Formats: sequence, C-alpha cells, structure tokens
Amino acid sequence: MVRTLLAIEGRLVRGALAQVLAAQEDIDVVAEADTADTVHAALLTARPDVAVIDVDVVPVEQLARLAAAADDNHGGRVLVLVDRRRAGRLRAVLAEHHGWIGFLDRDVPPERIADGVRQVADGQPVLDPDLVVAALDVADNPLTAREREVLDVAADGMPVREIAQKLGVSPGTVRNHLSHVMAKTGARTRLEAVRIARESCWI
Repeated sequence: MVRTLLAIEGRLVRGALAQVLAAQEDIDVVAEADTADTVHAALLTARPDVAVIDVDVVPVEQLARLAAAADDNHGGRVLVLVDRRRAGRLRAVLAEHHGWIGFLDRDVPPERIADGVRQVADGQPVLDPDLVVAALDVADNPLTAREREVLDVAADGMPVREIAQKLGVSPGTVRNHLSHVMAKTGARTRLEAVRIARESCWI
C-alpha cells in the first residue's frame, strides 16, 4: 500500500483527487495539506511514501529541500504537479531536479496521477515530456531575483512605500528595481510589466 500525501490548493479539487486515489487498491491517502507549512508537518507526522505536491502550494525554491528531507527521513518520494502554462516555473523546478522527484502536468487525468504515484514509489522516473517541451520554449528570465520579488509584491497594487516597507528596503531602491523591470520588459506601466512577466512565466 502506497501511503500518499496530497498537497493541492482548493478543497474541492483536492477532495476529488483524494477520492480517485483512495479508490485504488494499492494507494492510501493518509494526509492532505494546502500550505507549505502543513506539508512539512504532514511529512513528519503521516510519513507518506509519496507526496503529491502542486507547485503553487510549495514554492519552487523549497521543493528540492522538502523532497530531500522526505527522502532522508523515511525514503519518501515527491510527485510535483505543474501547470504547463507556467512553464517558467518548471524550468526552475527542473534545475533542482533529483531522482526522487517526479513531474506531471497538473491537467493530466487523475488516473495518470495514480500511475505516477506508483511509479515514483517504485523509484521509477516520472517526467511528462510535454512539460519539458513547454519549459524549453520559455525565454530565459532576464529579471534578477530581487527584481522578481519587487514585481511580485507590486502585482498586488501596493504603493512604492508599502513595497519598500514589506521588503525592508528604501523606496528609492524599489523605484530603481521597477525602472529596471520596465526597461527589461519594454513595459510602459507597472501593470503592463506584471502582465508581460506573468505571460512569460518570469514571476
């Protein structure tokens, strides 16, 4: 029996997938989570064999560390679900790829996820070829990590002073970063820069 953790946003979607997996004779859904913190806690308490994690629940930069912790703790594996339309995220995830992490398109049928759980649990590689193609088609991100951070916060419509306060920098620094972002994206406004960056999967 493959003990499985589901970390997926949205109770309805998560519940539907849980029902499909629970109906499998060889899969047991032992825990559910919807935030990075609850995923970490569930890994320690439920000790799943496989954690199915939506990349929107656990930030990209935490995936490899989380998967390594699961592997070190009890040999757990991770199956990551990625939205193909956000292929830029996938490039970042693949950069941290390790043998105990599998990747599937978020829109695959639930039965394919069940098969992926079995494969990952058996130590077999799981990598959706369509995701790889989508990732390779994305232009390299020209924004620095700090520029992405500033733009991501700015996307919520915060004024410069509030962005500066949230990030612990000066308003002048925020303005400089936004100016660089607009130059790199060719945008005329902050909102346009956000749109371009999102469509290009840079944030």
